[in-house]
Amino acid sequence: MSSVCKRWHRLAVDLEGLTHVGPALQQVLKNGVHMLRCPRSFVEDFHFSGSGPLQMVLMDLSSSIIPPSSLESILSHCRLLEFLSLEALQLSDNIISSLSMNPNLLQLNLSGCSGFSAPALAHMLKSCSRIEQLNISWCEFDNDHVKSVVNNLKPAVTHLNLSGYREGLALEDVKVLVTRCPNIQALDLSDSTLLMADSFPVLRQLKGLLHLSLSRCYHIHLAALTDLGSMFPLLSLLDVFGIVNDGHLSSLKKELPRISINSRPFSSIARPSPSSGLTGGFMWNRKCQLRFKL
Repeated sequence: MSSVCKRWHRLAVDLEGLTHVGPALQQVLKNGVHMLRCPRSFVEDFHFSGSGPLQMVLMDLSSSIIPPSSLESILSHCRLLEFLSLEALQLSDNIISSLSMNPNLLQLNLSGCSGFSAPALAHMLKSCSRIEQLNISWCEFDNDHVKSVVNNLKPAVTHLNLSGYREGLALEDVKVLVTRCPNIQALDLSDSTLLMADSFPVLRQLKGLLHLSLSRCYHIHLAALTDLGSMFPLLSLLDVFGIVNDGHLSSLKKELPRISINSRPFSSIARPSPSSGLTGGFMWNRKCQLRFKL
């Protein structure tokens, strides 16, 4: 156990680097920590044996190997979560239902997740009405899942990553999205192969749009991109990887001098440790310094 007073140990624990964190995780959760950083770890099949609610507010389990039943036993005790990352994990409807019991959730990263239904997703998004940043890219979705997202997001959303759905995201979905979420500032619709330039007048309804990602939206042509400067007066970041080759990129930058183009190859939306920002023991710009030792 970290050789610090119990009061500070209860605030934040970093378990990154432990290969098997089951015993440590069991003890840490019982200690009532508020912050837990445990990405890229292996959690053997265990059941959290605590009886009361957990005090967890921030938790990062990204890219860990943890059975859905074990994850469910943890999340079913959470009611205070505000920041959560479950990137690349196998989930379940019960896990998504547990998230619905956290009405103060502000940032949620479910990128690359699988194993849950469209109705469960819809119920969670209805219940968590305060979500500001949502990364739900590249999940194992069908068209019903995509519609569950766009039909149930709330106006509180300011940052959304809905990339990776190829023919699953259509112009009609974008129309619903901008109507329900008029306050979006950062939007990633990359790899939506049905989108064309006729989506620009729809996206123009997002008056505060600062960052737009349309990488590999192959039906959007270079000539149409030159209009973005006048259509989006506040736009400062544009990602169009895969649809503008190196030979044309310099000319596009001249056409749009105030917009930074292709400067952000990776999305930071709802991610606890963006690749372009703070790393190490930080998550969501908060230091998670203490480490648990068996």
